[in-house]
Amino acid sequence: MNKTLVTLGLGALLGLGSGLSLAKISPEQAAKLGGDELTPVGAERAGNAAGTIPPWEGGLQEFPAAYREGQRLIDPYADDEVLFTITADNLDEYADKLSPGQMALFDRYPDTYRMPVYPTRRSARLPPSEYDLIKEWATKTDLVAGGNGLVDFKASISFPIPANGLEVIWNHITRYRTPLGVKRRYIQAPVQAGGAFSPVLFEEEALFANRVPDNPYPNRLFVFLQRVLAPARLEGDVLLVHENINQVKEPRSAWVYNAGQRRVRRAPNIAYDGPGVAADGLRTADDLDMFNGAPDRYNWELVGKQELYIPYNAYTLRRGDLKYDDIIKAGHMDPQYLRYELHRVWVVEATLKDDARHIYARRTFYVDEDTWQIAVVDHYDGRGELWRVKEGHKVLHYQVAVPWIAAEALHDLISGRYIVIGLDNEEDGYQYEFDYAASFEDFTPSALRRAGRR
Repeated sequence: MNKTLVTLGLGALLGLGSGLSLAKISPEQAAKLGGDELTPVGAERAGNAAGTIPPWEGGLQEFPAAYREGQRLIDPYADDEVLFTITADNLDEYADKLSPGQMALFDRYPDTYRMPVYPTRRSARLPPSEYDLIKEWATKTDLVAGGNGLVDFKASISFPIPANGLEVIWNHITRYRTPLGVKRRYIQAPVQAGGAFSPVLFEEEALFANRVPDNPYPNRLFVFLQRVLAPARLEGDVLLVHENINQVKEPRSAWVYNAGQRRVRRAPNIAYDGPGVAADGLRTADDLDMFNGAPDRYNWELVGKQELYIPYNAYTLRRGDLKYDDIIKAGHMDPQYLRYELHRVWVVEATLKDDARHIYARRTFYVDEDTWQIAVVDHYDGRGELWRVKEGHKVLHYQVAVPWIAAEALHDLISGRYIVIGLDNEEDGYQYEFDYAASFEDFTPSALRRAGRR
């Protein structure tokens, strides 16, 4: 990597490496979580030496005065001013804190692309009860042989002091998103090189199995139902996924209901590099949520830690007074509505195994230390050439202490097309239901037909 990595710090002292010999940590190591050195999720509590990254002080605790429950999130940092803007003209000054993919966006769109950089706000937090779970289960959860699953899994962050790249990726996959279930509505917009797009409106429901009392499915991570509400040609199509923890032992199960055919069928291609639903070829199945699914096709190396300008506190992208046309432009989203901050990230290199197949031969993941959400991904093709770059624009749903991604943007550097996932500006009200009550019976193949008719 053509980067200067910051010291591995506490992780290096605990045996950080690319092997899988370490997993669950000792009680003495777990005792550091929430102490003077580490936050409750394992991030460095202190700021950086330059003062450009502040210490973590518990995350965003106070709601904006104008916020009302059930309404859209209000930007708690609306009064922040831009510190500086990175452009194609001054790119070299900031190259050590940008990924190769991010820099490629400036080369691809030198006249229009820019990054407005704001003060760093370490807003991330989780409920105190989740911190307790993380500390307790950090000494119990382990990787299965080969790293393709977890055993004794309960907390959202199983490896707050990671020993290898797979543990970092598992933290992203299993990170905290709800106390039980969640329902949300958003659009996915494949954008042509000239800026034209036709949004697809999704409604999703998910139930996280490890949160269900007396869970009868010990290998189940979550169950997921995705319904297409618009456009009319796709309306009523439904995707059902049973996501498993160890997908080598028990592969992901998926079914689709086609409203035109009124038929339920298996969907084995909803995995790995199978085409993403209604994505016009712009993403793979495992691109959604920055990365999802089984990690078994790659070798994972934990490269280290780095300071990086990443999308953060992207509340502007949730504003109800903006239209999709305001945000989505040719080549990229309108930079005036974006917010970048300097944060520390874990850097994980995924290299395709010799006997495996995937359209991405290599992927570099940059994972935010405070949320364990992947912030940036650089994707390389079979020739080793940089092909696609993806960014996850984060927000904290502060009323429930849930970090999430307000929008994902995946750019094809060759074609000039990109895809935006997660915007909900033109939908009525607040589009996330975090107290969603559901049962496993709502996520069965026999329930698919009913879901398509709602």
